[in-house]
Amino acid sequence: MYNARSLSKLLIGKNYSLFRWQNMSSSEVMSRPVESSIRKKLETGLEPQHYDVINESYMHNVPKGTESHFKVIVVSEKFDKQPLLKRHQMIYDLLQTEMEEHIHALSIVAKTPEQWTASNKTVAASPACRGGFGK
Repeated sequence: MYNARSLSKLLIGKNYSLFRWQNMSSSEVMSRPVESSIRKKLETGLEPQHYDVINESYMHNVPKGTESHFKVIVVSEKFDKQPLLKRHQMIYDLLQTEMEEHIHALSIVAKTPEQWTASNKTVAASPACRGGFGK
């Protein structure tokens, strides 16, 4: 599956973005403990064919380096025949500690491998932040 990765954003068309991770150094992993924990739990708990963990905190009115707003994209056979609500519950169950202690907002894209292929392996870009102080 994936080893440590770094974020690079590829824009596809005007309304879609695809994120991929590659070659993140061990010091970068250590400086992102929440992201690293999310990755480990998703990989272990859902055995995904594909997943991305995107720290979107920079899009919000929070200090630089904050790990509070995330988007996860998870493609797993474990989602087969599961309604969307159940898929989200599966992810929330895995990330319960992070949700209670660190994460303010979590956006979830949970698809089966067939759904992922049908979507051309893309997801819509997250909207700009519309709340918080100073916005």
